[in-house]
Amino acid sequence: MGGSHSREELISDSDEEEYEEEEENYQDSKDDTPERSSSGRRPKTPSSLDEVAAKLEALKLKYPTSNTPNPSLKNAVKLYLHIGGNTPKAKWVTSEKLTSYTFIKTAKIDGQDGAEDGEESENEEESGDVWWVMKVGNKIRVKVGVEMQLKSFGDQRRVDFVAKGVWAMKFFSDEEYKSFVSKFNDCSFENTYKMESNDANKVKVYGKDFIGWANPEAADDSIWEDAEDAFSKSPRSATPMRANQDLREEFEEAANGGIQSLALGALDNSFLVGDSGIQVVKNFTHGIQGKGVYVNFDNGNQRSGLNSVHSTPRKALLMRAETNMLLMSPKTEGKPHTTGLHQLDIETGKIVTEWKFGKDGTEITMRDIANDSKGAQLDPSGATFLGLDDNRLCRWDMRDRNGIVQNLATSTPVLNWTQGHQFSRGTNFQCFATTGDGSIVVGSLDGKIRLYSITSMRQAKTAFPGLGSPITHVDVTFDGKWILGTTDTYLILICTLFTDKDGKTKTGFNGRMGHRVAAPRLLKLTPLDSHLAGVNNKFRNAQFSWVTENGKQERHLVATVGKFSVIWNFQQVKNGSHECYHNQEGLKSCYCYKIVLKDDSIVDSRFMHDKFAVSDSPEAPLVIATPLKISSFSISSRR
Repeated sequence: MGGSHSREELISDSDEEEYEEEEENYQDSKDDTPERSSSGRRPKTPSSLDEVAAKLEALKLKYPTSNTPNPSLKNAVKLYLHIGGNTPKAKWVTSEKLTSYTFIKTAKIDGQDGAEDGEESENEEESGDVWWVMKVGNKIRVKVGVEMQLKSFGDQRRVDFVAKGVWAMKFFSDEEYKSFVSKFNDCSFENTYKMESNDANKVKVYGKDFIGWANPEAADDSIWEDAEDAFSKSPRSATPMRANQDLREEFEEAANGGIQSLALGALDNSFLVGDSGIQVVKNFTHGIQGKGVYVNFDNGNQRSGLNSVHSTPRKALLMRAETNMLLMSPKTEGKPHTTGLHQLDIETGKIVTEWKFGKDGTEITMRDIANDSKGAQLDPSGATFLGLDDNRLCRWDMRDRNGIVQNLATSTPVLNWTQGHQFSRGTNFQCFATTGDGSIVVGSLDGKIRLYSITSMRQAKTAFPGLGSPITHVDVTFDGKWILGTTDTYLILICTLFTDKDGKTKTGFNGRMGHRVAAPRLLKLTPLDSHLAGVNNKFRNAQFSWVTENGKQERHLVATVGKFSVIWNFQQVKNGSHECYHNQEGLKSCYCYKIVLKDDSIVDSRFMHDKFAVSDSPEAPLVIATPLKISSFSISSRR
């Protein structure tokens, strides 16, 4: 299937027309008729009631207008419901011509609440387990938070959100709109951090150096503008992705068995890790293709204990010029994370070693592993890699420290802990990634993102506070200037650049950023796309496109949500004057993306190495894997 823009384009062809068109498509359900023009839109009449009302209002006659709310109704709004999903009949209909909203504090999020609006019962207050909930009339009752995917349109005095459906509220004045947005943000802050939203508490949460994250208007955004200038001077910048460029599917083919993960190579081959083994496929400039060798995990090796690789590994990591692969064993032996891994020789198709994680004679576990740097898998002599656990960050060495080959036939060799730190408690590490020079970025359960230099894993050079949502995956550009964090409901893009006291530009990996920290930008789905993706579908594995060479710049970002593969133009996201950011409140959020919709849940979406980009395309092919199929897409100009 091909690519598409954000589903808001089902209503209009451009954002500017979209606002007008959506206004025109807000209509009462009883007025809805099947009559439509051939283009799918209602024909416009030369005159309308709105125009008549506008002329009467211009005459300043003393009659109430249709937009005048009931003066006795507090927090009055007009409520709309989106129907039709992503079908040609999709549209907004009026749900309530006049209703009101309120925020209440309660423990009963879904059920009915006995307390008066704006109050909470004493028992609920004593229990401590209470939340701010938004009620709209008798139709909507939803816990305030990022899960609502609230999107604001300041120029229309309107907000869209998800609450067992896709809704929109329009306000009758700018003051009422701003009051709602302010109250919503305060309630969201309190639900997230369990403290009142005020300046003192925001300093507690974010720190005085990162207060711009709470008040973006006060943040220094000049770094973003400087980064745009640097981007325009990078190689191949003459072919940025333009609006008239699209994703074109090159081919799709069935895979052997259920695909669980992708291990893309930068050389001749890539690898599909499945239920019972690994399928080798060929790399081409138009994607990956071909049914090559299929390696079973227990093929040709009868050593005791290797039956633990009978099910899909948690992680597959290419090493040694992509001739070897490390497979994290799924067998945890009752422990929370992985106790060891297997080393596969791809050329022979045999598992040559089973390794255990150990420190000071004690067996330990690992949550994740990663290459020493962005391009480390291309090093033919590579023997080290990084490991991460809840409170551990370290480097492992597969070489024996005494230069003696270990007896693999009689014992399971233990990897050598060569560098790292075991934190006492509280870090709750979840994921990590490396830059081109080997600097490390780590994401945590509390939303914090820490930056470690190549010289020390003991203390982070910079610790970004996060926004309250756990970081489930993290990536970083080759030059270390940009970090992309994945949460369940949004992506967070952070610029690590800052200017030190000597006027030199550095990254947060190499120095403490101080108070000149730019506010991050968020990448989100529209409320409609979020609803179409499904309640239980979350953002996963957001990544930059793949470069391993100094001076080259990543050009796109890709993430997976259920059956969606979502692609953002990196340069567009960084452009502060981009239309997405107009009339927004709070942190800038980008909603301009392309979607590839598949028939099955997507396992992973990743761009191939930059070397596979052809001259007429600004990007290497995009590979999308579902459990049973593998597809390749190229970015090409529409004709």
